[in-house]
Amino acid sequence: MTPASVADEIRRALKAGGSPERSSSVQRFFKEEVQSHGWRTAELRRAALGWRREILQHSDLKFLFQVADRLFAGKVNEDKNVAVFLLENITARFGDEEFRLLESWLPRISNWSDHDALVHYLIAPMMVAKPARANRIFRWAKSQNRWFRRAACVALIQGTRRRMFFSEIIRLSGALLSDEDDMVQKGLGWLLRETAKADAPRAVPYLMSIRKSAPRLVLRTACETLPGATRRVILGTA
Repeated sequence: MTPASVADEIRRALKAGGSPERSSSVQRFFKEEVQSHGWRTAELRRAALGWRREILQHSDLKFLFQVADRLFAGKVNEDKNVAVFLLENITARFGDEEFRLLESWLPRISNWSDHDALVHYLIAPMMVAKPARANRIFRWAKSQNRWFRRAACVALIQGTRRRMFFSEIIRLSGALLSDEDDMVQKGLGWLLRETAKADAPRAVPYLMSIRKSAPRLVLRTACETLPGATRRVILGTA
């Protein structure tokens, strides 16, 4: 048994267990062309957890990571999502080597689904565990690749929910406010929304300071959870 053979076995199971009807309807959620077997997320997560238990009964975490690495190299959405689910909620057991490996997956991203799975559920908690890793986002923010720039935002969301990374968020926001890519704008808006939810006393004055320069999508998303009166002032609809 090798990581490659286990990954191939999982791929075959994913293909056999999918739904052709759901597969044909998945495309409507994406602008990019997406390959999918039509699994529901809850079912996919349960299957992945079962495979993880089985793998760890016979092998170690390194072997599990190697299986995930091969799956995330695939083209089918379920392959990549299972790669993430295999490692989800056990990132506390990983170190800098694994973080670098996860970072090496960023060029493989092809849509918002595999992006958010990788960055929000694996990379973000590892930044919380070791805040110095957040320095990486400023390199990503300069990338020509939209998914790296979105990753710079999404990677800080779990931290901002714990009132971490405020200075990094302000610096990052300043770097990306002029970004015209809607996926990046949505990522930045999501980050600022979670910051406003967790730390309104600091976030609201910042949102007020950028209300005339921020893209409308970013500002509208950032204000979603604020009280109505505050939201209207920031959006200029009061």
